[in-house]
Amino acid sequence: MSERTDSAGPLLRVENLHVNFRTDGAPVQAVKGISYDLAPGEVLAIVGESGSGKTVGSRAMIGLLPDTAGVTGSAGLGATELIGMKGEAIRRVRGDRIAMIFQEPSTALDPVRTVGWQICEALRVHRKMTRKQAMARAVELLDLVGIPEPDQRVHSYPHQLSGGQKQRVMIAMAISCDPEVIIADEPTTALDVTVQAQILDLLHDLKDRLGTAIILITHNMGVVADMADRVAVMYRGELVETGDVLQIFQAPQHPYTKHLLSSVPYLGRPRPASMNTPTERVGTNVVMSVHDLCVDFPGRWGAEPVHAVKGVNLEVHSHEILALVGESGSGKTTLGRSTVGLQEATSGAINVLGVDIVTAKGKTLRDVRRKIGFVFQDPASSLNPRMTVGDCIAEPMLIHDMGTKAQRLERAKDLLHAVELPVDYVARYPHELSGGQRQRVSLARALSTGPEFLVADEPTSALDVSVQARVLEVFVRLQHAMGFACLFVTHDLAVVDLLADRIAVMHHGELVELGTREQVLRDPQQDYTRELIAAVPLPDAEEQGKRRAVRRAGRG
Repeated sequence: MSERTDSAGPLLRVENLHVNFRTDGAPVQAVKGISYDLAPGEVLAIVGESGSGKTVGSRAMIGLLPDTAGVTGSAGLGATELIGMKGEAIRRVRGDRIAMIFQEPSTALDPVRTVGWQICEALRVHRKMTRKQAMARAVELLDLVGIPEPDQRVHSYPHQLSGGQKQRVMIAMAISCDPEVIIADEPTTALDVTVQAQILDLLHDLKDRLGTAIILITHNMGVVADMADRVAVMYRGELVETGDVLQIFQAPQHPYTKHLLSSVPYLGRPRPASMNTPTERVGTNVVMSVHDLCVDFPGRWGAEPVHAVKGVNLEVHSHEILALVGESGSGKTTLGRSTVGLQEATSGAINVLGVDIVTAKGKTLRDVRRKIGFVFQDPASSLNPRMTVGDCIAEPMLIHDMGTKAQRLERAKDLLHAVELPVDYVARYPHELSGGQRQRVSLARALSTGPEFLVADEPTSALDVSVQARVLEVFVRLQHAMGFACLFVTHDLAVVDLLADRIAVMHHGELVELGTREQVLRDPQQDYTRELIAAVPLPDAEEQGKRRAVRRAGRG
């Protein structure tokens, strides 16, 4: 068993922590002399944009940085100094006294090992259990984190679980050895709001039950308001402000903190005039329609087919943004992909700009596809890493034989300017850009052929709030200027409130509610829609505290 820290003083004390990375050029200073304390049972949220150093600083404490990193300063876990520990010494601490919940469970979990095996591995290393004892404990842990049928799921592989279930498995692994500190790195990024609320409640319960302190690394200020006791704000490697969660939200002192909070989409906050579709532009012409659309996926090994979309009827009008919302597995992405021919329909009709996408072939299909754009959720995987940014943007024009090479290059430069990126980025490669910059390149690429209908699939789900706000402003400005109709697929209702004209709500493959933004968000008719709205965390610590109390009272 590990030696527990005396609870009389700080559980963790970080002092003057610096992290530098050696590069071919000058060293990169990722963390610049940060200091903070963490008390037993406390939740400290570390917030900031990508590249601010919030994840690097936490990984440095437990030896999870590459050999190119140089770490100085102090991180004391009780009487144990973590900085400078190597090999077996740091491995005894990592997973036992400090555990980490990684941001992306799909990449953190071993795809060729069952989740039970992966939980047992930590238990057998740190607790010297037998295989049978470790498996029994793994079942208990899966039950504790709310995995249904844990005695069966313990034998499942990661690909057989949903995103929310995989995140719960990561939490089960993190708490398996009763750690004193859990580092939760973006534990709810890209999760549906209802699943996100369940994960936050789970972390709250574990903190209360086990007395574990949590370092919560996130850019979601609603999650901060729900979870944190104190907040530390990082900017360009420096800790610019710390304080009680109420003080940070109600009276921020640093300009960057004020900017960060002002950038957060807020469900119910009046939208800026620039985000409203001009009333004279709202069209009645139907740009895209689906009628009795069904999409099935074959079941594995003779199982029943999965009915992803079930008899949906929907229209998108000219010049409007129709938001398609729902949880993972609701069928919203499948529906969006079907409308542009990226997913084959099982039955029903899909009409885009007067052409039946289901039956169209040859030149007719090519001609209508030139008028369609698609913005993918992850630009890092949708942009060719071997092509320059200019070539990525120009590729759809090349496919449709539009213009000369010089004309396509000029069009790419014009689009870079339109999405507010430097024109000389045409010569860069995708890996040389930040996430927000890549997403803007992805938008420029989708607009390169001048589409009349655009499908945007979760285009801002993994972006920092300030970057997200800028991308959304650019998106709406271009939509107003170019006049394309848009099907905006998302689970973020605060973003929907900011830009949508109408909202369609999907649940288990069916369309359960459809109406204007005001009607659906302010006066929802369906219980499921009301549950979705109630689960959205507000970036208001006082109000979110009240909501959490009501949630927990309801569960009790």
